[in-house]
Amino acid sequence: MELMDTIRNRRAVREYTDASIDRTTIERVINAAILAPSAMNLQPWAFAAVANRGRIDEYAGRIKTWLLKDFSQTPFDASLRTLIEDENYSIFHHAPAIVLVLAKSVQPQAFEDCCLAAENLMLAARDEGLGTCCIGLARPWFNLRSTKHELGLPEQYEVVVPIVLGHPKSWPESHGRHPAEIHWLG
Repeated sequence: MELMDTIRNRRAVREYTDASIDRTTIERVINAAILAPSAMNLQPWAFAAVANRGRIDEYAGRIKTWLLKDFSQTPFDASLRTLIEDENYSIFHHAPAIVLVLAKSVQPQAFEDCCLAAENLMLAARDEGLGTCCIGLARPWFNLRSTKHELGLPEQYEVVVPIVLGHPKSWPESHGRHPAEIHWLG
């Protein structure tokens, strides 16, 4: 795909086939992620990946339980609780892989730099015919000290963007975009 086609055709995918994703493919999209720009070239990112659908579904269930119990401790709008309460809702949409983009620095631009890396990852995945979806609802659970300890993540690292990855059952239509709001200065 050409770059602009990739950008125009990237979508948040929430329905995946049963096809798995191999480690080589995950490494390839992560290697695209690390090509992102970063403030002062600090490259403050690290990544954690899971390519086991059973493990991902287990985490999804645990996160859902935690959110329903501790929703008031999250920054999310109360209206999202209804979505989570649906017994058929799976936070990771039964995707076969998940990549966590981690900030390993507390430098002022680290989070923004990790978001740039996440976008590169999602565009590289789209270029490979894979769908992605950022799962912000999972971030608070992944950032719990107990979760980091269990998963073997460094306690000082912060999960910035959990991204599911898989072969889409279909590509969602575009929701369209508002025209750019541009303020010309000077």
